[in-house]
Amino acid sequence: MNTQLAHGPFDPSTQHGFVNPAVVHGSTVLFPTARELKNRAKAPFSYALSGTPTTKVLEDALSELEGAAGTILVPSGLAAVTVPLLAFLSAGDHCLVVDSVYFPTRRFCDGTLRRMGVDVEYYDPHIGADIAGLMRPETKVVFLEAPGSNTFEIMDVAAVCDAAHAGGAVTMLDNTWATPLFFRPLEHGVDLSIHALTKYPGGHSDLMMGSVSANAATLAQLRDTQMQLGVNGAPDDTYLVLRGLKTMGVRLERHQASALALAQWLEGRDDVLDVLHPALPSFPDHALWQRQFSGASGLFGFVLDGDADAAERFLDALRVFGLGYSWGGHESLAVPASLGDRTIAKGPAAGSLIRLQIGLEDVVDLQADMEAGFAAVHGR
Repeated sequence: MNTQLAHGPFDPSTQHGFVNPAVVHGSTVLFPTARELKNRAKAPFSYALSGTPTTKVLEDALSELEGAAGTILVPSGLAAVTVPLLAFLSAGDHCLVVDSVYFPTRRFCDGTLRRMGVDVEYYDPHIGADIAGLMRPETKVVFLEAPGSNTFEIMDVAAVCDAAHAGGAVTMLDNTWATPLFFRPLEHGVDLSIHALTKYPGGHSDLMMGSVSANAATLAQLRDTQMQLGVNGAPDDTYLVLRGLKTMGVRLERHQASALALAQWLEGRDDVLDVLHPALPSFPDHALWQRQFSGASGLFGFVLDGDADAAERFLDALRVFGLGYSWGGHESLAVPASLGDRTIAKGPAAGSLIRLQIGLEDVVDLQADMEAGFAAVHGR
């Protein structure tokens, strides 16, 4: 996989031997004749909104990683969620969304989709094939996220997709946590794989972009909706993602190893009630994770034995960990996780849930930083 990431589908011979693609800044494409202008739909590029040589290289690279028929680029991870939902839902439709979904996805579903007249219903992440009982004739989309946001539940993706397809629905999954290096959704029956490229592909907390990789049955409708909405990736951010992809494999190896080491250390502490990391054998969904995923990333959670004030003391004592949202970058982050939006997957019954993004720092320094946090909780 690292060889594939290092080289990708780009051919340096098309750019005078330079190993990286050129960054195309532009809007207008000129045509040599009026006839070619008229038939511009047949040209490889006709206007920058629909793509440039730079965006095509990233689309091709992501399609290759995902095993997809094609990929679209959009300006953020959230846009990568909203564009496919808009592409396949209309007034009067029913949409099933996993209850452990990323909160901004829920906000869009409860806001824009419901305002459009879409009936949104949330389901248990452990429902599996029983989702068939929630399907209706008007169910057009089943939305999955694995692992679940903040609480990291693992879904039986193939079982949910099989039931959804039997009911005539399109399936889409937010694959940001695992990336296509550790999970390839289309191989499990997902129609559209969603990714916040802001996270691991970018890898340096310096850009925002999202992608949707689609199978052959859904690609045309997805692309048409993208063009109706008028969104695509910006050239410089596209280049930064292309650069980030080259090292994503080796970075993920480090994120994974450091996160697992710290999760195991946290699991042995008396002041930690639970550690929510799918790669831990103690995690309830560990066997299901093993069956479907080939690795784990650097994002997980733990339940502090203490109230919200104790969690605040822990967080305020941190110096290596930053307090900030997003993840997938080089730096470690810690945030309190709020589950107040949940109706089914309500998370831990006691304690305070803290989400950790483990970056590329030395594990010994991150552990010492958290030791200081625990000392602050205990008033030391």
